[in-house]
Amino acid sequence: MHKNSDKTLLNSKGSAAKILDIFIVANLAFLALDVFIAHSVNAFAHPAEWIPFYFALGASLLLAIVRLGRTRIWKNYCCFTIGASAIGIGVSGMFFHLGSEFFSDLTLKNIVYTAPFVAPLAFTGIGLLLIMNRMISDKDLEWSQWIVFIAWVGWCGNFILSVFDHAQNGFFNPSEWIPVFASAFAVGCLGTLFFISPEPLFFRFCIIVLVINFIVGVLGFFLHLTTDLQAPGITQIDKFLYGAPILAPLLFPNLSILAGLGIWSMFSKVVVKE
Repeated sequence: MHKNSDKTLLNSKGSAAKILDIFIVANLAFLALDVFIAHSVNAFAHPAEWIPFYFALGASLLLAIVRLGRTRIWKNYCCFTIGASAIGIGVSGMFFHLGSEFFSDLTLKNIVYTAPFVAPLAFTGIGLLLIMNRMISDKDLEWSQWIVFIAWVGWCGNFILSVFDHAQNGFFNPSEWIPVFASAFAVGCLGTLFFISPEPLFFRFCIIVLVINFIVGVLGFFLHLTTDLQAPGITQIDKFLYGAPILAPLLFPNLSILAGLGIWSMFSKVVVKE
């Protein structure tokens, strides 16, 4: 009975790493679309703005092809190269978004109305996940902890984006506070996992918080979509380019899935074994 349980657990751990691989490929493809829409607002005024778009598009296709291959060395080489490149693009993109005016005049207004400086760090998070998934076995507790930690950092960025994006219109609609508080709860729950002894009840509470955030993101997507469709504009494309960012709320379901994967894996290693 014990051996069968261990075998099932090992199989579930193997599937966790494969799920993370699929998650990474899907996120890179999503980032390509997100970057294209975001940089189309200023018509890709700077040539460097094409770099993250082509990288995300090419990397997602290459990783999808690599997963079909059987040569482990080639897989590792591609994953480490793409992962390191993603980290570099994310960090450099953050400084590119901040710009020289931000550093010369550090004010709350510049923080709110500048290009979203934490958005490029999504590339950094994806790069770290990609490298981590090749270096650490998903059979180890450390793998689960890294997933939860990277998801926690992502939720911190999501909280900042929720505050700054909605601060641009002064939280005109009271419902704009919902993603702020929802993401704040996610930040607190995931962070607490590193400072308390693991209890099944708290794991379940974290899952409930993530499910709520997932729903908030889906509702936010349709709310942004409705707002854009009703906004004045010459064409439908203009409404989506200059209106509420339609893809931004989808970060909630995305991070909920990532954090849920880490919590599920951590629960199976820490609580189930006991």
